[in-house]
Amino acid sequence: MLRLLFIIITVFTTYTQANEPIISGHIMSHHSTVLKQERRFMIDLPENYHDNERDYPTLYVVDGDFQFHHVSAVVKNMTRMGKIPPMIVIGIATQGNADYIYQTTWAIDDEPDYGGTSEFYQYIKQELVPHIDRDYRTNNNRILSGYSLGGLFTTYAMVQKSTPFNAYLAMSPSYWFDDYSAEKSIAKFIDGKTKDEKTPPSPLFLSVANEQGMGVDKVYKSLNDLKIKDWTLVYKQYPNENHFSTALPAIHDGLSFLFEGYYEDGYELSEHNDVADVLATFEKKKQDYNGFRVEWLQAYKFSKYVFGSKQTGKVDDILVEINKRFPDSIVNVTNYLALGFNRKSQFEKAKEILERIKAQGEKTALWHHQYSLAHTGLGQFELAKASQKQAMALASKQHLPMWQIWEMK
Repeated sequence: MLRLLFIIITVFTTYTQANEPIISGHIMSHHSTVLKQERRFMIDLPENYHDNERDYPTLYVVDGDFQFHHVSAVVKNMTRMGKIPPMIVIGIATQGNADYIYQTTWAIDDEPDYGGTSEFYQYIKQELVPHIDRDYRTNNNRILSGYSLGGLFTTYAMVQKSTPFNAYLAMSPSYWFDDYSAEKSIAKFIDGKTKDEKTPPSPLFLSVANEQGMGVDKVYKSLNDLKIKDWTLVYKQYPNENHFSTALPAIHDGLSFLFEGYYEDGYELSEHNDVADVLATFEKKKQDYNGFRVEWLQAYKFSKYVFGSKQTGKVDDILVEINKRFPDSIVNVTNYLALGFNRKSQFEKAKEILERIKAQGEKTALWHHQYSLAHTGLGQFELAKASQKQAMALASKQHLPMWQIWEMK
């Protein structure tokens, strides 16, 4: 049974009291049959996890005690900025430095400090991943990231059969381990798997700081020399970072690499011929790793594009197409188009499009807020008051972030 051990930083933001903590995740514990002991993990949910029923990708972070804080913060920021989709971040904890070294390395003769990687991998695959999938709304897109020995373990997991992960970020991986054996072993596995399955390997991001003897350059060269068509393989060097400082910029760049082109900013949208052209571009993004949804910032920019390019006359057709192509984005897009109509004092139109999605929309705080603004503009003040009250109640119940709550106030 799960036990809440303690709160890492606080999360549930409210707007009524001062001196409240800001939670960015929780530490949980469960019993591992594979490892025959209690094991901990950290978890941080997307900001709007509780106001929808979507399934989310997951990012697993090796060495969670050391890495979880900055990784979850980077993910939250990049999600807000539309650079990556929202995802659940899971920190895989270890029980101190000796346990970390043991669990992330394979056995070497006469070296008792090493050797736990096979069982640790089985614990993650057989127990932790199923546990997360059972208790949280996840999809099949799982990223594994690790730094230093955690990076070594990340590529160890990559070359296992039937691995549950399908993208890998190995930051300053310790390829010096076992006399640089990773240089040949990884390339051999990748080459064989590609020939057998006739498909490119999963995306891999490798990085190294200003550090000597790590062996990352050798592994990259051996992989790059395979010249595998359509393989998303990136190697990045950080000459101004050291082994300890490189993890933060590398996780940002690794996620940027995985989701390159995910977001279209206002300038890119303005280059399209019309809304149909924009939706065709969004449609193509669905084919990329992890698909595509019109998240809050993309919905906001899309609404500005529709109004700025004077295509509001097509809004009914636009919403039909959004519902057809991106049904789980219809609430987001409708809310931000309603925001545009409310700002233009076209309150009747705002109310009309909001009411079309009432069954889905009334579950979200933003829908009630825009509905309240439309009622206010139409002079229906009691209805406006009731809608705004419901908006704030949902914001509190669903633990929306401070910035969204204050936007609605």
